Amino acid sequence: MSLPLAGLRIIAVEHYGAGPYGSGFLADLGADLIKIENRQMGGDMSRKVGPHYLGEQDSHFFQAFNRNKRSLSLDLKHPDGQSVLHRLVATADGLINNLRGDQPGKLGLRHGDLAAHNRALVCAHISAYGSDGERAGWPGYDFLMQAEAGFLSLSGEPDGPPARMGLSVVDYMTGVTAALALLAGITQAKSSGQGRDLEVSLYDVAMHQLSYPAIWYLNEGDVTGRVPRSGHPFIVPSQLYRTKDGWIFIMAQTQKFWEALCDKVGQPDWKADPRFLDYEGRHQHRDDLTLMLDAVLIKRPTPAWLEHFAGAVPAGPVNDMAQALDNPYFRQRGGVQEIDHPDRPGLKLLNNPIRLGEAIPARPGPKLGADSEDILAELGYSSDEISKLRSDNAI
Repeated sequence: MSLPLAGLRIIAVEHYGAGPYGSGFLADLGADLIKIENRQMGGDMSRKVGPHYLGEQDSHFFQAFNRNKRSLSLDLKHPDGQSVLHRLVATADGLINNLRGDQPGKLGLRHGDLAAHNRALVCAHISAYGSDGERAGWPGYDFLMQAEAGFLSLSGEPDGPPARMGLSVVDYMTGVTAALALLAGITQAKSSGQGRDLEVSLYDVAMHQLSYPAIWYLNEGDVTGRVPRSGHPFIVPSQLYRTKDGWIFIMAQTQKFWEALCDKVGQPDWKADPRFLDYEGRHQHRDDLTLMLDAVLIKRPTPAWLEHFAGAVPAGPVNDMAQALDNPYFRQRGGVQEIDHPDRPGLKLLNNPIRLGEAIPARPGPKLGADSEDILAELGYSSDEISKLRSDNAI
């Protein structure tokens, strides 16, 4: 079987997190992902993000997002660099970038700039705040979006300071959203022959992730805040509980699971308790139920409860990162992929979460400009022309 996106060629003018994360899905699924990097600027900045490095201009951070891509060194501000871009665009289905909102226009990366070379080209633009408005030229990063979009007010304990999520979730969601938008645009262009620009911003995605609490506020003025023990804002019991050796997270999201929990903890009478008959009652009496569950759950360690619940009650351990990655179940799921990196044989990366019934390709993220000559030759450049582009610092 061929990979789902085999035959698609995507140009990526990207760096750091959001763009490379999103385009990484396209590369893993078989697209020819050509990553444009400026050699004079050192390429993608993530090549220099530590603390763990892999030879010259490479790092674990870079490898996390750039598997299965090809690197073309190209200065888009150089006239000859633009000529290379235009020839490349003629062979491509899509272009994705994550530059500041005002940069794609300046670098000739919008559909209107490139349509003369490929009318069907679809251009997906990731920026911090969009390409218009007073913030179009502003830089922006994930943690800033979490702060402004209210995420920090929803994370942590009620009496603690604001807390961000531990991972760059806005970057990742924005990257995936842009990849989805790009594929949607390409699908349309395949039938219409007409490409377009598509815009995705970190800010818009962060605000969109407020989801149902936003609807509660917009319609009812209900401001959701932090709930003790990372609890769900309405459903109870759905939070952390104490066990003999630490914590367990239980999510009885339905009446069925609430009743199963009562039976599994040896308290069937709780099902008939007037305080806990329905969602509203359990929400109103959250504190009472927390104390009651703590008193029962603290009698056994977390692994014993997980074995006892055995899928009848939705529950999970509270792992640190090492425990999560060393979990035998994660390895059984094929969550780790080893790649043959030239500076680190057997380098371990997280496998793509999309399961295809076949192996995801295992090419390491490319060295800076490693594929330039091959790509230029594919575009019809001679060896002498390539040498001149290099001596002129266009590539």
